[in-house]
Amino acid sequence: MSELEPEHDGQADPIDRVLAAADARADDYALFTSRAQALQTRAADSDADGDQFDREDRQALTRVAGLSTELEDVTEVEYRQVRLENVVLIGVYRQGDQSEAENSLRELAALAETAGAVVLDGLLQRRPHPDPSTYLGKGKTAELAGVVASLGADTVIADTELSPSQRRALEDIVRVKVIDRTAVILDIFSQHAKSREGKAQVELAQLEYLLPRLRGWGESMSRQAGGQVGAGQGMGSRGPGETKIELDRRRINNRMAKLRKQIAGFAPAREAKRANRSRNEVPSVAITGYTNAGKSSLLNRLTRAGALVQNVLFATLDTAVRRAETPDGRAYTLVDTVGFVRNLPHQLVEAFRSTLEEVERADVILHVVDAAHPDPASQLAAVRDVIGELGARDIPELVVFNKADLVDDDDRLVLRGLEPHCVFVSAHTGEGIEELDARLAELIPSPSIDVELLVPYEHGEVVSNLYDNALVLSVTHVEAGTRVHALVSPEQEASLRTYLVVPA
Repeated sequence: MSELEPEHDGQADPIDRVLAAADARADDYALFTSRAQALQTRAADSDADGDQFDREDRQALTRVAGLSTELEDVTEVEYRQVRLENVVLIGVYRQGDQSEAENSLRELAALAETAGAVVLDGLLQRRPHPDPSTYLGKGKTAELAGVVASLGADTVIADTELSPSQRRALEDIVRVKVIDRTAVILDIFSQHAKSREGKAQVELAQLEYLLPRLRGWGESMSRQAGGQVGAGQGMGSRGPGETKIELDRRRINNRMAKLRKQIAGFAPAREAKRANRSRNEVPSVAITGYTNAGKSSLLNRLTRAGALVQNVLFATLDTAVRRAETPDGRAYTLVDTVGFVRNLPHQLVEAFRSTLEEVERADVILHVVDAAHPDPASQLAAVRDVIGELGARDIPELVVFNKADLVDDDDRLVLRGLEPHCVFVSAHTGEGIEELDARLAELIPSPSIDVELLVPYEHGEVVSNLYDNALVLSVTHVEAGTRVHALVSPEQEASLRTYLVVPA
């Protein structure tokens, strides 16, 4: 494959199309995608997932393919929405980073398709740094405009976050809408958010992204005069008034303040639920990982939770908490969290911080990785970067390579080299689930205080609570009540002192 070189002597080299159908390097990725789709299709029919009540609602949001705007010039409308149709992807990479750049662009293609777009082509430019004005450089941007016109594309998507000036300069040349990777991810989140808290978090992230990128054209940016000047009266301008963009900024700031208060208002209910679990000494396991790694499928396999399973990126945005048990009968909770992705927008991490608190306060992190992905090492690194940003690096972590039925023994050796203490599982076939249960039982905090209790028969709820939240070793029934030998936590011991049997 030829590389895009910087411009020399005013001559523009042909643009490297890394996503073209004839590109042989895409064969492995296409194979991976087809295998993953087959797995997800089979998983959708599996009873291990439980009832998929959300699937019909999610499918109702699928966009209609083939729609197109009638605008030939993006400046005919105000920049207000991300509308993805037929798109061309662009990226910039340094010398020696071509393989990583291609993987990143293919991931961007998957993001765009999840958002409802049709990817027509992908272009990479090799240069030390993105051009501060037009991102690709003046000559390459002119070539891009020709590609966009010939393909009939509606949108250009950059693989990194563009500055407002770069985006405006690109739009002025290619004459179609230009957005970046962050905008695509935000668009997907806006489609998939379902709960009130999730919708508020996504809207807050969108507004934070939009605020520095407001743009207006022509009369929409004209200054509104104060006093009677607007009617042609008065002596000069008694007040400059506000420009349209200033009004928009004020409204966005007001809306963001309301959303922050609304999100803070969800905290008491979440804290009450968490406090109830803490009071009963129920350990928590947070399922984290890259988007589309199979976290919800694994949750369904372990608990039959019925969480939505779909072969798209960011299918899960709302936290789901389900109860599970270790092989020795100890109860714990499994928390399904939003998936991560490389270059996850900072606005999303901040907006979803309340949801990601479940990761910060977990007793164990179950890190799920897609074993069939072409670059699992980058998935591991991207997720651990976010975990570190959340301040959760000290929490015990168990790495699980999911979709193990799609990899061979050689691939497993490579993956075990990345993580020697990993577990291979398949949420579809059930392979490795017993080993996963055993490893979780080792990591989950275990009751350690040995007690002998005599519980009167009229206090049967105490025995029931011990079965749920302690490790019951033996039970005998005597005339005075139920005699229980169990291992409990220090907090439980304090509440059970009334029933302790004093040794003779």
